Amino acid sequence: MVQAETAPAPARRRAFRIGIDVGGTFTKAVLIDNAAHAVVGRHSTLTTHDDPRGVAAGVVFVFREVLAQSAVDPSEVVFIAHSTTQATNALLEGDVARVGIVGLSGRMEAVLARHQTNTGRIELAPGRFLVPLHHHLTGDNLGAGVIAAAIAGLKAEGVRVVVASGAFGVDDAGPEAAVMAEATSQGLAATGGHEITKLYGLTTRTRTAVINASILPKMIETANMTEASVREAGITAPLMIMRGDGGVMDIAEMRRRPAMTMLSGPAASVAGALMHLKVSDGIYFEVGGTSTNIGVIRNGLPTVKYARVGGHETYVNSLDVRVAGVAGGSMVRLSGGRIADVGPRSAHIAGLHYAVFADPEKIVDPVLELFQPKAGDPDDYVAVRSANGERFAITNTCAANVLGYATPDLHAHGNACAARRAIEPLATAIGKTVEETAREILAAASKKVIPIVESLIAEYRLDRDQAMLVGEGGGAGALIPFVSEVTGLPFRISRDAEVISSIGVALALVRETVERVIPDATAEDLDAIKREASDAVIRLGAAADQVEVTIEIDPRTYRVRATAMGASEMRARDILREIDETAAREVAAKSMGLDPVSIRLAAATPRMRVFQGEVVESKWYGLLKKRRNPFRAVDLEGVIRIQRGDGIVRQSAGASGLQDLRRLWEEVTIYNGDSIIIPDVFVIAGAHVLDLTGTNSIAQAEGIARSELAGLADDAPVALVAVAGTRGL
Repeated sequence: MVQAETAPAPARRRAFRIGIDVGGTFTKAVLIDNAAHAVVGRHSTLTTHDDPRGVAAGVVFVFREVLAQSAVDPSEVVFIAHSTTQATNALLEGDVARVGIVGLSGRMEAVLARHQTNTGRIELAPGRFLVPLHHHLTGDNLGAGVIAAAIAGLKAEGVRVVVASGAFGVDDAGPEAAVMAEATSQGLAATGGHEITKLYGLTTRTRTAVINASILPKMIETANMTEASVREAGITAPLMIMRGDGGVMDIAEMRRRPAMTMLSGPAASVAGALMHLKVSDGIYFEVGGTSTNIGVIRNGLPTVKYARVGGHETYVNSLDVRVAGVAGGSMVRLSGGRIADVGPRSAHIAGLHYAVFADPEKIVDPVLELFQPKAGDPDDYVAVRSANGERFAITNTCAANVLGYATPDLHAHGNACAARRAIEPLATAIGKTVEETAREILAAASKKVIPIVESLIAEYRLDRDQAMLVGEGGGAGALIPFVSEVTGLPFRISRDAEVISSIGVALALVRETVERVIPDATAEDLDAIKREASDAVIRLGAAADQVEVTIEIDPRTYRVRATAMGASEMRARDILREIDETAAREVAAKSMGLDPVSIRLAAATPRMRVFQGEVVESKWYGLLKKRRNPFRAVDLEGVIRIQRGDGIVRQSAGASGLQDLRRLWEEVTIYNGDSIIIPDVFVIAGAHVLDLTGTNSIAQAEGIARSELAGLADDAPVALVAVAGTRGL
């Protein structure tokens, strides 16, 4: 009997993602295999600030080059996105359009509204101001003729963009929409306060809308040019833009709210840490050549605050980034026979090469020189001049290579011999060995970042034994290992750290935030805002079954924020390389620093496993023992989705989930006299993690959880986890 041959399985269609990071110096593109999420191509060019087409020219160039070099057909690109510095740079440089504000109110509130919609001049940067014109319309039934005359008057005075901002525009957007429609009919761009935010606060809402409007024409022009070039190249995938809060939005949304792209550069780096390095909790460092951006990742999400422009708060959500004036290229300063400081000037600014990246044979009989990098700078910066007249800078990267911190796998790795030769005359000048001098250099640099790390740990209540330093950027190896050693915090530096921002853009999730002021928010209120946020990201291209929503409630201001994040449809269809329980146990045990056999599977769903261990800590010379139970929630990709140093884990089911949630909440809540200390609670259903840490009562928590559990079968596994004593009321 002859056995029939089995037909070979059809080859899987190749698919790729392109991420482009537009930096201040370089525009970098990476090509990523969509199935494996591996970098298969990269290209960079100088950012085209001076090109007539602006930064769009560089974006177009790098994506074309990375495709050509990798022999990838444009039809195989399923996702393309880029970050942009354009919004930030336009504001810093004062390169903005003239804005006219049309304030709107009824007669009763006219006096107050007239004042609150007139922002006056807005300082964008030292010496640079945005000065909008202002016209206020009062009346409960504004006629089309009145609005048309107001727009025509502003247009005659050179206004290019109109902002419509009305008292109670959050509740009734009709008057603002009428002004916008009239402005558009007269050939002007327009934006409304209700488009920017649904929060009350007429002054801040108007200011945010004005800032958004001021960059609208330039950003629309860039968006149109970039999209046309992408389509001309044969790429049909949606063009996405990085937002400043760590997610992406489609280009149509960017045309409406370009201010959302402020700080999208640091956001791209964080997105890379989340998706490429798969970090749950930590302090991330984006270390460049001149400065370092530092922020927090908590529960797998970056921490977000309102951006400030000219010292004033806006309603633009962006990453809570702290900037330190020290990085891989920061130069040493010498004063009074000792190392006085490192930075803020870098070798890049001074036009010098790092000694560590030089051929050792070029650093012959080096002589120490003190100089002034730029006019007005102190003249105590250190350089060494070789016998052939060539000058080199002594940097943090040089010191890190001498001491072995910048290992060969890191972008900061250079020639330790060249660095030693350059540092020798500095060591002689301060009476130390080369190694001691290198350590002093890194110690001076770390003093600028360690206080920031400590303050972030305290501010965001990170468990110290869970906090990890996450290194990104080309200069990460020059700074992070030493800071880790001093603080005792573990660290990880991403592979491909020098292009992590481009990777982050390519792998970022679709994100949207919906905010309301809701006094005494009910369960129904919270469920409604949760659905609104979820629907918004689905409209932007997220797969419905991949959307997760977090709720934050500020009990002082009654501000409710729902943040939805979801994977794109193409990413959601990726075939996951699922890990089994043994592999997941090893991931959890390694993270907790425990033996895999000593931890237990405390709860599980079809797509998530929660492991728990026990740690006994001795205090007071062993007389006092404290037990804690760390846990890790690990998904099927091996990503730790939740991690805490102590907590309670419960297995539940669809039918009993709400009852079990109430029991757990009451068990963990601490009643201390007149105060109540409520827990952080998470509900896991399938692969979804419902974060209830923003809720202030069990009624609110149940209201949000109810919709999550409603579609489950009665016997569907649900995991509940709680961390006691985190927030007081």
